[in-house]
Amino acid sequence: MSSESRHIPFSRPLLLGTEADCLQRALSNQFFSGNGPIAHGCEQRLKELCNAQGAVLTPSCTHALELAALLCETGPGDEVLLPAYAFSSTANAFAMRGAVPVFVDVRPEDMNINPRLLEQAISPRTKAVVALHYGGMACDMDALTAFAERHQIYLIEDAAQAIGATYRGRPLGSFGHLAALSFHESKNVHCGEGGALLINRTEMTERALPMRNKGTNRHEFLAGKVQAYEWTSPGSAYLMPELNAAFLHTQLQALQTVNKHRQKLWETYAKGLQPLEEAGLLQLPHPLPEAAHNGHLFFIRCRSAKERLQLSKQLSERGIEAYFHYQPLHLSPAGKRYGRKPMPLPVTERESQRLLRLPLYYELQMEDVEYIVHAIRDILGG
Repeated sequence: MSSESRHIPFSRPLLLGTEADCLQRALSNQFFSGNGPIAHGCEQRLKELCNAQGAVLTPSCTHALELAALLCETGPGDEVLLPAYAFSSTANAFAMRGAVPVFVDVRPEDMNINPRLLEQAISPRTKAVVALHYGGMACDMDALTAFAERHQIYLIEDAAQAIGATYRGRPLGSFGHLAALSFHESKNVHCGEGGALLINRTEMTERALPMRNKGTNRHEFLAGKVQAYEWTSPGSAYLMPELNAAFLHTQLQALQTVNKHRQKLWETYAKGLQPLEEAGLLQLPHPLPEAAHNGHLFFIRCRSAKERLQLSKQLSERGIEAYFHYQPLHLSPAGKRYGRKPMPLPVTERESQRLLRLPLYYELQMEDVEYIVHAIRDILGG
């Protein structure tokens, strides 16, 4: 295929070919709302995969983060530390409760929160710290766990992109009091739209059950533990429908196979582009040596915003879709209105202007990655 006719999209949702069978099983069960038997199977699988004490499926990762904010009882007067380079949901979950997101700078190597700066950002009002594992690369969980324990605050993992990734051999999602996962169609495994909250404190699991079911005791009522079905706590509609869970169930079974292929693609990018980094023409991601990523996302950093724009345009001319990512939260209108910036954020501002994400998905073939690497080397002259 010539470069003129070749087209490599940035992403494609994973389809294994087995989803229809599990959906048919859900249809045969005639159980369609949340908290069904297939959903329970997914939750058990997630507990095993992530070494979590509890897991509850939610309609999205956004909902999982909102449920985490509820469980931590964040509210007006509270502050939550989080990376300035993050998706809006990470901050929104707490801002909607009246808490103030406090933005912390990131490490350039992996775009994760810099734990060395947390002491500058903490205040007597700090209620929690959020570890967002960007691109499936682990944050420094030793430092973050020690920080949270030292100050007796909640540690919440935003593991939206990180299912199957580890830190010192331990699954991400098992370190924090709580951890949020995403099953959006852009993720390694998905159900179109979906999420889960991993819970590593037993008493939080008990409190989460009514909260995710509109604040009612329905689970106890159906189990015959109480005589009245009633409103018992704050909550919302945080249950994943059974059909979504059925789609997800079959994909969770293939997680290790999917991640292994994506990791190979990631490593092919890194090896092929290393000469350009050595020549000073771009920079590659560098996960912590203690971390094992899940191949979710591969990015490069150009020497300037102008060069990034030129490279993305020239890749597009060769049929390759490569995109920027979100703007830093502290520079956004809502970030300025609801958040606090206790320090300069030079790394976030500089690196976000240079970062370019390359195609990475399960259907992508090794020859596609080699074509992209050759294109970048040809364009940049490496």
